[in-house]
Amino acid sequence: MANTEDYRTGRHCVFGMHVHLVFVTKYRRNVLTSQHHDVLREVFAKVCADFGASLTECNGEDDHVHLLVEYPPQVAVSKLVNSLKGVASRRLKQRFPIRTYRGHLWSPSYFAASCGGAPLSIIRQYVENQRRPA
Repeated sequence: MANTEDYRTGRHCVFGMHVHLVFVTKYRRNVLTSQHHDVLREVFAKVCADFGASLTECNGEDDHVHLLVEYPPQVAVSKLVNSLKGVASRRLKQRFPIRTYRGHLWSPSYFAASCGGAPLSIIRQYVENQRRPA
């Protein structure tokens, strides 16, 4: 069982939800620098806070970024992603002369995977082994 410090509590629930996100630049162009990543980290953290989420980790390369975000159950990952990508793109373009394709910094797609907790095989085994009432 996970440590209770790994969970957050809401009014009616206890949760520990994390998502691994990857955003790729349009046509995987190598446009992101170390300065851009510093700004992106700040922007992503602010957007996450606006959603009641928290940015646990953020890093990347010149053509993509990886984020690890802890988020509450009432947040739809798709809405969080749209906000993260939109605000980050606007802020970077305001601060830097960045090369985009027709004004688009990010590819329209993204990668999202739930993470944390026990592996699915362990959870499946736990559920299967529940004592069923007679």
